[in-house]
Amino acid sequence: MESSRKIPDVFKTPCKPAKTKSPISACVTPVTIPASPFMKKLGCGTGVNVYLMNRSGKQIHSPWAIKKINNKCAKTNVYEKRLSEEAKVLKDLQHPNIVGFRAFTTAKDGSKCLAMEYGGEQSLNDQIEKRRAEGLQAFPAVIIEKVALHVARGLQYLHSEKRLLHGDMKSCNIVIKGDFETIKICDIGVCLQLDENMQVTDPKAHYIGTEPWNPKEALEEGIITDKADIFAYGLTLWEMMTLSVPHLEMLDSETDNDDSFDEDDFDEDAYFERLGTRPPLDTSTLGGAYQRMVELFCLCTEEDPTKRPSAAHIVQVLEFNSQLDDKSSGAIEID
Repeated sequence: MESSRKIPDVFKTPCKPAKTKSPISACVTPVTIPASPFMKKLGCGTGVNVYLMNRSGKQIHSPWAIKKINNKCAKTNVYEKRLSEEAKVLKDLQHPNIVGFRAFTTAKDGSKCLAMEYGGEQSLNDQIEKRRAEGLQAFPAVIIEKVALHVARGLQYLHSEKRLLHGDMKSCNIVIKGDFETIKICDIGVCLQLDENMQVTDPKAHYIGTEPWNPKEALEEGIITDKADIFAYGLTLWEMMTLSVPHLEMLDSETDNDDSFDEDDFDEDAYFERLGTRPPLDTSTLGGAYQRMVELFCLCTEEDPTKRPSAAHIVQVLEFNSQLDDKSSGAIEID
């Protein structure tokens, strides 16, 4: 799910070349997906829109999130293949911090639809944009720690149990319900298989990601491991502390009062030079309450992937920290 905020097209998540496989079958119980105009639009991604589907009946049913190929891309097979691939992967996943599979079926207009658990009406990116628009600063440290723990748990499940690299971690792909009542990872359409060494198994596989969140090894065609997700995870924490897009923080400060984007004012060379590096963070403004999250951010955004912690190690430390009575004390120590 992506925010509607205007940023250059180059930052949009590109489409992953899909493998040709037989499509996943729809669920046994017939599912009727309404036409798009009869559902509330929740967000959009590359080639797809996401809608809220309220289900009616004699019993109370929880709503679903419906990912549907948008009209402009409906005739492009690559998007349907990508959606089918995502459905196959999602159907095999079951974790409280990952949006659940519900059905893969065909809408009345003939388009393929992926029905998912409704993880929340807003993405974390939506929450960041809202907070920014209200003139607020960083999220409270306790909220960032909660998001950090829940997302790390989801990544630990993907990496350790399912041997999958999410491949596009960022605030847009985390959905929030209520006042951070639930926190779930979504959009696993560009995931990659990992081997026992946590490396991508297919030599022909291509890491997609989204440019500002991509680690150096992805930008330079290096070896891709689970630590690629950890780098992007670290930048997601940075988003919550700065309310900015990684490596576009200078642009953000210049356009706070102007929704337009002037390409002539964008220093493309400086932007590309910053990609894959750790963006600056004003720790003095944040204060001591954010110490643990600042340290975690720094550890996760080490340029050398081997120096980044695993998702399992992050969960271990954050769960220990969550048990501390004094949230402002203690520090993350990951060797």
